[in-house]
Amino acid sequence: METPQDDRPYLLLSAPQITGPRTTHAIMRNVLIALVPSLVASVVFFGIPALVVTLVSVVSCVGFECAWCRLRHTPNTATDLSAAVTGVLLAFNLPPTLPLYMVVIGAFVSIIISKELFGGIGRNIANPAIVGRIFLALAFPVAMTTFVAPHVTLPSADIVSSATPLSPSAAALTPLTLALGTHAGVLGETSAIAILLGFAYLLATRTIGWQIPVAYVGTVFAMSLLTGHDPIAQALSGGLLLGAVFMATDYTTTPSTTKGKVVFALGCGLITCLIRFWGNLNEGVAYSILFMNLLVPHIDTLTPRIPVGGEARASKRGVRQS
Repeated sequence: METPQDDRPYLLLSAPQITGPRTTHAIMRNVLIALVPSLVASVVFFGIPALVVTLVSVVSCVGFECAWCRLRHTPNTATDLSAAVTGVLLAFNLPPTLPLYMVVIGAFVSIIISKELFGGIGRNIANPAIVGRIFLALAFPVAMTTFVAPHVTLPSADIVSSATPLSPSAAALTPLTLALGTHAGVLGETSAIAILLGFAYLLATRTIGWQIPVAYVGTVFAMSLLTGHDPIAQALSGGLLLGAVFMATDYTTTPSTTKGKVVFALGCGLITCLIRFWGNLNEGVAYSILFMNLLVPHIDTLTPRIPVGGEARASKRGVRQS
């Protein structure tokens, strides 16, 4: 009897090997849908400049990925939507007044330097949007810290021009202002409600788990209580929710086990608080996620999965392995 031939390519990869019916395109599509509420909020609050910055960032990221694939004579990976997600997340970390050529530079660093030079999607060691944001903050500190008050205000909200909620001059901002997003800041971090809507969608579609966002925000909340800071203000302000939901949950740059994810999130929360409370920067989310991204291989080593039929399972049956 003739054996049927299978022409599908076989991949020889090291563990962990996680497979499923969903494609990268489907996962990234869900992330883009979850980002829509924040995009709408940013356009409502900051006007057309917010939309322009986002479009330039997305087009630049997709363009750089297409150009790289063409240069390397490899299949075009821009169709998996990962570059588009990076473009939106990068834009959400930028103020609406940032010059557009700086946006393009940030897109280049995110896609080419942080992603493609490491082998493309699935091989980068840090979140590309985080790397692009940090590079711009170091290269153009004035432009990256020039904030404007939103166009839409509420009678009960105290709007502080050119100051973020973590700035000392913005201490009077109310929880309602922080939740709605009617305060100065970067595009995607201002509206906590919009981010939580996206989080709910990602949970409902099982695109991400709850462990990292809950543990990350919970750690900041607990540390704020212990150090005498306002826990609600710390949780709703800055880039904490944006980072915890959309960037700290990146599949490639986070641990593969549940225990590892919790350790990763705890580390992000502690570093964020150290920078916010005792550092020279008002915000520490981007730096904390980048630092913990670099520790992911070590976290995976220290929190391995128990193999099927391994020691833990045998011990439950009272069987001792040799």
